[in-house]
Amino acid sequence: MPTLLRVEGFRFYFYSHEPNEPPHVHVDKGGASAKIWLDDIAVARNIGYRARDLTRVLAIVQENRAMMLESWNGYFGGNGR
Repeated sequence: MPTLLRVEGFRFYFYSHEPNEPPHVHVDKGGASAKIWLDDIAVARNIGYRARDLTRVLAIVQENRAMMLESWNGYFGGNGR
């Protein structure tokens, strides 16, 4: 599970066994978890985040999208699919 970023208590990472899905990150904090698509920055799944926290998660992903996509493509090769 490569961790890409830790900020404000959030941990952004991807699983090493998901190469056939579109680029995305998982985000955990305090028992809450979300899966965020990177191509269009959209929530794929949310378990436990309040709207305010999820809004912050999406903003952090937006701010770091280029790095996250580069990490995804570097790890999985090509476009990761």
